[in-house]
Amino acid sequence: MKKLILSVLLLNLLAACGSNPPKEEAMEPATTSAAEMSNAEAEAQAAADAQAAADAQAAAEAEAAMLEKNSVYFPFDVDAVQDADRETIVNHAEYLASHPDAKVRIEGNADERGSSEYNLGLGQRRANNTKRALVLGGASDAQIETISYGEEKPRCSEHNEACWAQNRRADITYSAK
Repeated sequence: MKKLILSVLLLNLLAACGSNPPKEEAMEPATTSAAEMSNAEAEAQAAADAQAAADAQAAAEAEAAMLEKNSVYFPFDVDAVQDADRETIVNHAEYLASHPDAKVRIEGNADERGSSEYNLGLGQRRANNTKRALVLGGASDAQIETISYGEEKPRCSEHNEACWAQNRRADITYSAK
């Protein structure tokens, strides 16, 4: 609100400095009542408040949409974060960097193929590499913990490639405060 009033005053000042001096004519003074001024100020404040509320709502919706995509997927027997998930990593890293109190747990997962020990190790490597990517994106190392569930928490239990692809992932889970 103050910026709006200040901008209007500066524009009027600049316009007054750049104009020709007025000719001496009998002019009636313009009168603006205090009620008219406060109505204009109130309308300007209401418009600014409405814009701020709309901006806050849009930011909250964008943040919620970003947080809904919280899994990073991997090809068979691979633990490197893929280019397809870079946007997800960048979004979460930026969120964590701008919210230093936020904490996440990255849960590494694998499909059912391979031994339990191998899948636990693969899940841990996937979680660690996802953490590394988040830290490179601006998140703090202290905000992130990693764990591996191996093949113990499948998203899909069928025995085909489509299901196995869903199970090869690292989930980014935010902690409740």
